[in-house]
Amino acid sequence: MDILESILGSMEKPPTKDKKEKVLYEEQKKEYEKLKNREKDELNRFRTYVEGRLGRLVKDDKRHYMEFQPLDQVHRSIVHDIAETAGLSGISFGIEGADRYIVVYKKEHLPSEDELTARRNGGIWNKEVEQQYSEQRRFQHLELQQLLAERNKRQRKEADATTHPTSDYKQKYIHLIGKDAAMEGAKKTEVNRTYGYVPSENKKDVRSIEQTMADIQAKKKLKTEHTSEENNDYKTCSK
Repeated sequence: MDILESILGSMEKPPTKDKKEKVLYEEQKKEYEKLKNREKDELNRFRTYVEGRLGRLVKDDKRHYMEFQPLDQVHRSIVHDIAETAGLSGISFGIEGADRYIVVYKKEHLPSEDELTARRNGGIWNKEVEQQYSEQRRFQHLELQQLLAERNKRQRKEADATTHPTSDYKQKYIHLIGKDAAMEGAKKTEVNRTYGYVPSENKKDVRSIEQTMADIQAKKKLKTEHTSEENNDYKTCSK
């Protein structure tokens, strides 16, 4: 019995539940720290990679933009941050979580409306696509010019039909009123600009100031007398 007790006493006791949980927590913590450091190192390497690419873009006078592969939101934010620091402009295209990517442009060579349309529609952009959009735009311009020309032609035709009747009234009524009368009636009517004309000499008041004042006083006196007569007639009728 003493030997058995001594053997059991020398053996390590099994860990308690709290100790197991503590060990597991420490292991998970180490794994998390290791993963976190690995992600941090990866982002630092990616930042260095982006800085190198955008640095070459800035130095290359023949290149106007640089396109990156599809990236998640974290990596795109790094590209945006570095581009802004370098004085560049970054624009994202594509569907989030699927194929969203970023293109960094030099600010003096921002994308055209055609390029934005192509990329937003999920297409690519290169010299061939640019030529296709240019041809399409030229065709639309020619089509618009043709429509405008046809509309103007139609409007001129309608205006001519309004100002120049299609029927010839001289020939239509020549058998009724004769050729000379028809020609005379068909002459263009001209405006008599002297109608109602009054010479400027007749518009001037040639009276002197004294005569003008006397005429005014005479008119006032005549008006007063006329008013007085009307009042007397009214009083007589009232009686």
